[in-house]
Amino acid sequence: MFEGRTQKIIALTLATLFLVGGIWWFVATFFPATPTIINFPPKGNVTVVLGDSLSEGVGASSVDTGYVALLAKRLHVDIVNKGVSGDTTKRGLARLDDDVLALHPNIVIVLLGGNDFIQQVPREEMFKNLETIIVRIQSTGAVVLLLGVRGGLLHDAFSADFAELAKRTGSAFVPNVLDSIIGDSKLMSDGIHPNDVGYQKVADKIAPVLEGLLQAVVSKTAP
Repeated sequence: MFEGRTQKIIALTLATLFLVGGIWWFVATFFPATPTIINFPPKGNVTVVLGDSLSEGVGASSVDTGYVALLAKRLHVDIVNKGVSGDTTKRGLARLDDDVLALHPNIVIVLLGGNDFIQQVPREEMFKNLETIIVRIQSTGAVVLLLGVRGGLLHDAFSADFAELAKRTGSAFVPNVLDSIIGDSKLMSDGIHPNDVGYQKVADKIAPVLEGLLQAVVSKTAP
């Protein structure tokens, strides 16, 4: 009798620990409400994207099927898309003030680095530019959502660097947005850019983190 009761208590305890662990993992992974995010919670929901052709939506069938438009529609928020095809981190940095900061954003999504890899820009220079971009955005009081890109065809040489940069700068972060997309002909319009289905998957990766930032704005302003 006691043995059966003990087994039930142990099973219940393990189930509780599993449930709590699962909740902790979900919050830590998808909800950026953490003291490590600088300027969190955002002061408003003005969201701007600084990026390259992936943000511009090259490969999508229309402006409405790129990941930026899909995020805006899904989360019911206006997102200003400042994605410029061909941009490197250096070019993104050069236009940061006029194209992005002049709009007084509260959240800035940064997706750069793919063209640096293609043009063989030294890794140190690329990540130095990204850090400068992030710090300058944060100095205005905005939250940065950093998106990782793949650094290599067979091996992602940028994975650890992006994660470390996000942690060091206190940025919200989504790892390699093309993971499991690039290389799949059903999801790509060419060797670099997703098609409509691929961009939907990119949006799926970003949406939970961006939604967490936007929900924090609502919670902050609620009476």
